[in-house]
Amino acid sequence: MKGHGATILVVVLVATTALGMICQVSGQEKTEQKATLKEVVGFSIVRVVVGTGVANKEPVGVAETFPASTKKVYCFLQASDIAKDTEVSLVWFHDQDEKLKTMLPLKMGKRWRTYANKNLRGLKGDWKIEIKDAGGNLLKEIKFKVE
Repeated sequence: MKGHGATILVVVLVATTALGMICQVSGQEKTEQKATLKEVVGFSIVRVVVGTGVANKEPVGVAETFPASTKKVYCFLQASDIAKDTEVSLVWFHDQDEKLKTMLPLKMGKRWRTYANKNLRGLKGDWKIEIKDAGGNLLKEIKFKVE
């Protein structure tokens, strides 16, 4: 019996060690995939908000819901660590219908702030803005409502 107990203990220890190594490698792969995605995009999105204007290079009237009397809204985007000059697109949707696509430049550097605006034309309901990289890959989306 003693011989079998020692064999079982060795098998359990080997299996536990192997499982720990697999989990560690799996975790490393996920980290490497995230790093690779950031390298491909070449920048980070720090902030995206929707508001009623921009003053002194900062958004104003930031909200998730706007009254129907709101004529125009602004999507403000701040990016950082921009590896090279590139652009992003802001694609505006009202109830799943694409209404506008705006291309905005991002210049190489530590930080870049930019914005685009959309006349709401009295359209109430759910709105969404998709932020896409130069290759058309979805980076982020922001939703707001007009009531």
